[in-house]
Amino acid sequence: MCGLVGVVTSNDVGVCLYDTLTVLQHRGQDAAGIMTSDDGKLNLRKDNGLVKDVFRTRHMRRLTGQMGLGHVRYPTAGSSSPALAQPFYVNSPYGLALAHNGNLTNIAELSRDLFNEDLRHINTDSDSEVLLNVLAHELQRQGKIRPTHDDLFSALTRVYERCRGGFAAIVMITGYGILGFRDKHGIRPLVFGSRETERGKEYMIASESVALDSQGFHLERDVAPGEAIYIDVENNLYSKICTKPGEHMPCIFEHVYFARPDSLMDSISVYKARLRMGEKLGEKLQSLRPNHDIDVVIPIPDTSRTSALELANRLGIKFREGFVKNRYIGRTFIMPGQSMRKKSVRQKLNAIELEFKGKNVLLVDDSIVRGTTCKQIIQMARDAGAKKVYFASAAPAIRYPNVYGIDMPAASELIAAGKTDNEVEELIGADWLIYQDLDDLIATASEGNPDITRYECSVFNGEYITGDVDEIYLKRLENARNDAAKKSKKKGGQTRRKNLVEDLNTEV
Repeated sequence: MCGLVGVVTSNDVGVCLYDTLTVLQHRGQDAAGIMTSDDGKLNLRKDNGLVKDVFRTRHMRRLTGQMGLGHVRYPTAGSSSPALAQPFYVNSPYGLALAHNGNLTNIAELSRDLFNEDLRHINTDSDSEVLLNVLAHELQRQGKIRPTHDDLFSALTRVYERCRGGFAAIVMITGYGILGFRDKHGIRPLVFGSRETERGKEYMIASESVALDSQGFHLERDVAPGEAIYIDVENNLYSKICTKPGEHMPCIFEHVYFARPDSLMDSISVYKARLRMGEKLGEKLQSLRPNHDIDVVIPIPDTSRTSALELANRLGIKFREGFVKNRYIGRTFIMPGQSMRKKSVRQKLNAIELEFKGKNVLLVDDSIVRGTTCKQIIQMARDAGAKKVYFASAAPAIRYPNVYGIDMPAASELIAAGKTDNEVEELIGADWLIYQDLDDLIATASEGNPDITRYECSVFNGEYITGDVDEIYLKRLENARNDAAKKSKKKGGQTRRKNLVEDLNTEV
């Protein structure tokens, strides 16, 4: 999962992009990058790390211009090399820079065609670079010296014909404008908004509505499935559906975990969806155990807090904060290596003993992925004196890999894969485990937008909506992206990475 932003403004764009990326930091903590265009001169800064660490005053002074794009990343495809920080850039045609969120499911086929037929060279193992080169090739085929918005939309139509998967992307065309587009099912999120200035209306494209809010932009709407939005250097806006849309099926995990609660996604309030998750979970718990002995509901910070609060209200039970979070530790389920995740949990959370001692506690989390975190947290609750520890997940059991941009590629690393709820309960050491039902989870989102009745739920039900994912594909994906593969890439890439990183932070 990554965060994207692109903007054309009458002022220097660098600070605007920096401030926006800090708001989108929750979508990627591995790397960050900004590229700006200043009268045709491109300025780039990208590296591994948080936004506040990647960009210093000396970097911001170079990020001048009135047009640019930014990206925050956590890796799902490829390694964690600084060379894979985005935006990516190719100089032909026009000079194109791309920031991308998602995964292409036919990357092997695309890479082969780019090399053998399109005669384009790929420098990394990132599908983002593949997507950029496919677009560059289709634009170059047109042979237009000065591309119009119709030329861009026409090229994108052919990109949609070639590329499959879940993706949202923003492309900067040097000297011309910003182009944003979304996959035909709308799996990955993308919105655009506007603001009035003394020089006229300005536009921004971003992953979440909170990015717009932070810079005084008004949310216009979500980019539709298969739609492209183009903002030229004069801040004229054009839009077109560039492919026949599939059924609109956004990723349900955005509402469970990734998105900020103050975001609107496909016109659905993430905050209200999470409130409804707590309501549904409370109703299920009450029906299964009407005579429960729960003394207190405690959320595992931060994403589950909203659901846990509403669950407690439904049950008429005290809600208490039992864990203090160290906010300088990254999200644990996306960290490579079980030992690193185990170590970070203890660094990340500390229990408040008086909220646990002598009580039967219900811990609430947004989801259970690998089980590393919840197992240790349950033990922390027991160490703090809890009599019984129950565990509730605001999402159903995650039993299948994700192929559309979330770092859950290996079924063997998912604790619930091939196991019953009782077996997972025993593995994590809970006295009782309760999962949200999938139908209830879908209802929590669709209540906010009745026009969307289905969601991308492959991690829960194993149904891959692009129709090109089979057991062979999943096995190949697991071999390429499991923890062992990531460690191998990291070790093998150290020398190459040292040479590449020195070239990243220069003006293009």
